[in-house]
Amino acid sequence: MRKIYAIGETVFDIIFKNGQPQAAKPGGAMLNSIVSLGRIGLPVYFISEYADDDVGSLIDGFLHDNGVDTGYVHHYRDGKTKLALAFLNEKNDASYTFYEKYSEKRLEIEFPSADKDDIILCGSIYAITDDIRIKFKNFIEKSHLAGALIIYDPNFRSSHRHELERLKPLVIENMQMASLVRGSDEDFRNLFGADTPDEAWEVVSKYCRCLVYTASSEGVYVRTDGFRGRFPVKQITPVSTIGAGDNFNAGMMAAIYLNGITTERLGAMGEEGWSKIVSSGVDFATEVCMSYENYVSREFAGRIRKGKKSKR
Repeated sequence: MRKIYAIGETVFDIIFKNGQPQAAKPGGAMLNSIVSLGRIGLPVYFISEYADDDVGSLIDGFLHDNGVDTGYVHHYRDGKTKLALAFLNEKNDASYTFYEKYSEKRLEIEFPSADKDDIILCGSIYAITDDIRIKFKNFIEKSHLAGALIIYDPNFRSSHRHELERLKPLVIENMQMASLVRGSDEDFRNLFGADTPDEAWEVVSKYCRCLVYTASSEGVYVRTDGFRGRFPVKQITPVSTIGAGDNFNAGMMAAIYLNGITTERLGAMGEEGWSKIVSSGVDFATEVCMSYENYVSREFAGRIRKGKKSKR
């Protein structure tokens, strides 16, 4: 059976609006994605690290309750679980302040061995962090050679632009190991000064042969060697955009898994195949934007589970 892995940081999000706390919950880009996939009943494994403290215990229980295997999580004792304070503006977009005290030893785990067509999600600043870079790269490189389907989301925000010269080569290395790069217009503008999907494809195509480019309300663009397309998104007034991109990734992965899309097939698909992947991503992202949750609701997940059973 195919497995789904996500490797990324774990944080505990505390969300503020108009100076008042609105919600508090486990977060982190890859965690948000993997929880949504766990809720719809897919075989998901999380590779991460958080402390053996009260917050870490809360997160651990939450992941177990949502069907996420935490056997590849490093529970460290000489530090604290990372906190993220998210402040929503009038458009309900978030800016962040982080508090962290990691262990001196990072990701002290035995990594899984991914098989052909297993699905792996990676990205954000975690994928280019010096302290875990060697371990991260070794895992992704071995998985790439094994034929796993690797989705890379650079999620590169303007707050890291002062480090661009140092970090860009690491982003490119990750792209070279990826089967699909999924990024936002903001990511590609910050990284490469690319302002359009075609400009982004001109850069990405040197390293990876599949690009999914999300441009907020303007739509989703797909570029491969054999297909060029644009797909619409739903026009909504969001409650919060936290987790929207993460759940777009989750929706894509759900469609890839449920439709049996392999690594080889990914680059050869036309409009029908990509429509299934993108529309699923849009559905997941839209669902998350309508609440303060970082993941799809249990009601939404239940409908997906019901759909899975009816197809059997």
